[in-house]
Amino acid sequence: MEKIIIGIIYSLFAGTLVATQNVFSARISEKIGMWETTVVVHLVGLIFAIVLASLLGSGNYKNIGEVNKLYLLAGAVGVGIIYNITMGISALGASFSITLIVIAQLGFATVIDTFGLFGSDRIPFDGTKLSGIIIMIIGVIIFKWRG
Repeated sequence: MEKIIIGIIYSLFAGTLVATQNVFSARISEKIGMWETTVVVHLVGLIFAIVLASLLGSGNYKNIGEVNKLYLLAGAVGVGIIYNITMGISALGASFSITLIVIAQLGFATVIDTFGLFGSDRIPFDGTKLSGIIIMIIGVIIFKWRG
C-alpha cells in the first residue's frame, strides 16, 4: 500500500510539473519562437540533468549499449512533446489543451498496456477502462460546453 501512495504522490507532482512547464514554454515561445523555445527548454533541462546525475546518480553510462536503440529516441520524442504542447496551449489555453493531452496519454498508455508494447507487461483491457475513458471524454465535453 505504501508503494501505491508514493506512486500517487509522484504522479500528482509530475502532473503539476508538466502543466507548469507547458505554460512556461508557451510564454517563452511568445518571445523567441517555437523551435528556439524547444532548444532553450532542452538545453536548460540537459544542464539540470547533468548536475542532478553528478550529485545523485547511481547508474552507469557504460550500460548504454544494452539499451534497445529505439528507446534512445526518447529525447527526440521530448522535442515533439514540447513543440506540440506549446502549440496546443497557445491555440487552446492551458486547461483545455492539458485536458486533451491527459486523455491522449491515457488512451495511448492503455494501448501500450493492452498489447504489451515497448517491453511493458500486458494489462488486459476491460469494460472499466473503456468506461473510464468514455467518462473522461464526456468530462471534456462538459468542461468546454459553452466556454
